[in-house]
Amino acid sequence: MQDAVVPPRKRREGLHDAVLQHCKRVAPLTPAARIAAAIEILADIAARRRPAAEAIKDWGHSHRFAGSGDRSAIAGAIFDALRKKSSSAFVMQDESARAVVLGAMIQRDADLSKLEFQFSGVGHGPAILSDAEKGRLTAYLANRELAAPDWVRGDYPEWLAPAFAASFGAAAALEGQALAARAPVDLRVNLLKGDRAGAMAALSHLSPAPTPHSPWGLRINVREDGKGVALAAEPAYVRGLVEVQDEGSQLAALLCGAKPGDQLLDLCAGAGGKALALAAMMGNQGQIYATDPDGRRLMPIFARVERAGARNVQVRAPRGAEDILADLRGRCDIVLVDAPCSGSGAWRRNPDAKWRMRPGALDQRLKDQADALQQATRYVKQGGRIVYVTCSVLRAENEERIAAFLESAPDFLPLDAAHMSRAAGAPALAAFASKFGPGLRLSPLQSQTDGFYVAALTKS
Repeated sequence: MQDAVVPPRKRREGLHDAVLQHCKRVAPLTPAARIAAAIEILADIAARRRPAAEAIKDWGHSHRFAGSGDRSAIAGAIFDALRKKSSSAFVMQDESARAVVLGAMIQRDADLSKLEFQFSGVGHGPAILSDAEKGRLTAYLANRELAAPDWVRGDYPEWLAPAFAASFGAAAALEGQALAARAPVDLRVNLLKGDRAGAMAALSHLSPAPTPHSPWGLRINVREDGKGVALAAEPAYVRGLVEVQDEGSQLAALLCGAKPGDQLLDLCAGAGGKALALAAMMGNQGQIYATDPDGRRLMPIFARVERAGARNVQVRAPRGAEDILADLRGRCDIVLVDAPCSGSGAWRRNPDAKWRMRPGALDQRLKDQADALQQATRYVKQGGRIVYVTCSVLRAENEERIAAFLESAPDFLPLDAAHMSRAAGAPALAAFASKFGPGLRLSPLQSQTDGFYVAALTKS
């Protein structure tokens, strides 16, 4: 008797069913196994001094059985531990990856019984809690006020303690704690495609709320488990109605005071977040020239410009020694210097960056900032202005950098915070005027945004 011949369509359906059955058999990792994986990856990060995202990606490649939910939960546990690395090590009197995870977990959820259940040594979970670990966890729960230096309570590197004290004084630890918290998802509504009311309606299932200060902003708070929002699947995002952008970055664009018809040069445009916000502010009128010393950073801007419907953004990528901006000398109403910086203001979103940062890197950033400001003077016209922006909370990169520039460039005068805020149509922002010099300071504690500094300098 001949074997039955299965039609191709039936074979495909059978294969599809087999794949589905296999997927059903691969159960998610237990919470304990996810914690064990987080400890393993954190140990790798510490041993090899590598970026967290890179280590997490490598772990995922070598553990294909872990699903997307597993990987997301493991990444969340890693970033939570990195946010609280100093204080967690202090709580546990131990700097190991396991101790940092334990310390972060007890600070987030003061439930020792839950930790004992997860650290049970069963299956693929982490080893059972030792008596010493139980003792330290119990001692923390009895008195959660850490008798520790500001850099420990604020979870920032010890070598930056003087800089934080100079920037924040007695509030240094509180500002550090705010920078160590989970960040919400902030969106900017693209006024070229719609308005905030329409965007809120389109995303109503995500429960967005208007941001406190930006007229274009929406905020989606993170879930209790730290899992983010899958915006790539949202029609409002795919069609360009909203862009991911922290409210502080939105305010930096707003404080440029750009108007329709302006000629604006974005010297350090990167992926184009502020350029797109400015294009919407200008209603596609005038011209924005977007460039960056590192052409690779410009790659995402092309797709973003198209999705946003921004027709007045001209991207100028570097071409070796060629002066691609020669025709703009002395012509620009605004030159935006979104300066390379330490990124200390964005630690909520990149918590491993603060532990990888070194003094030598900060020195290089200060040089880069001075060079960028000097370059900007070539292109601003008489009566125009340079707008200097960092996502840093350090005075050395902010007020001190501007003071040094003004000493070397007597034909530039700083605008005060009240003037900048009024020109931007947001006079309430003057409340964030810096106490240390010209410009405005934003921080998670003071403005519920990432940390930013914005100063405007007019060519007189």
